[in-house]
Amino acid sequence: MWPQAGTVLRVLAILGAVAGGTAVSAVQAQQSAPAPQADQRPAPNPERGPDAETSTSPPTPAPGTSPTPAAQPAPAEPAPAPDAAASAPAKAEDRGPVTNLPLPRYVSLKASEGNVRRGPSLTHRIDWVFKRRDMPLEVTAEFGHWRRVHDRDGAGGWVHYSLISGVRTVVVEAEMLDLRAQPEAGAPVVARAQAGVIARLGECAGGWCRITADGYTGWAPTSAMWGVKPDEERE
Repeated sequence: MWPQAGTVLRVLAILGAVAGGTAVSAVQAQQSAPAPQADQRPAPNPERGPDAETSTSPPTPAPGTSPTPAAQPAPAEPAPAPDAAASAPAKAEDRGPVTNLPLPRYVSLKASEGNVRRGPSLTHRIDWVFKRRDMPLEVTAEFGHWRRVHDRDGAGGWVHYSLISGVRTVVVEAEMLDLRAQPEAGAPVVARAQAGVIARLGECAGGWCRITADGYTGWAPTSAMWGVKPDEERE
């Protein structure tokens, strides 16, 4: 979906390396090396990055939707889709029925590859394969051990919770983004990041966030990045 990852430049010195795209269709994935079935192995700490809120209710798998180590999904009809409450678009003040974390919310891809399914079970077909570790994703629904997510281009579906992390990242959308020493337009530029760079998200205030990429840290406006709310406040 993203043809090229960007680079981070210290004035004129190129520091980053060009990487591949971030999501491919299931057909494209099958034509290359088989993707690891990471969505079949539950992890003990879903969405427990340092930026994740504490869940007041642990994930509870719905009957028939928990991942199992079955070798191949049966060619039978897909498992029942989640009810309307789980599928309905989330409102800004909503909280997930499984984690009690806000919906929608931003997370990041913990694995280098992740299968994105049409529904919340292993019997649903794979529509996409995310292929870029740390890429930001937005969670819009929860169902058992599954989270419905999408990337900045709208590609998405259901992924197993073990594939995502509460660690926050952003992707640069500006053609060439100045990273400044302070959160103000006139502050000195410490580095420049090209479109497509993925950066670690730090504190945010007043429409600015401090981000880190390729070892360089600076402030940038939230309007130039995807993966953070325009008015988000973070310490």
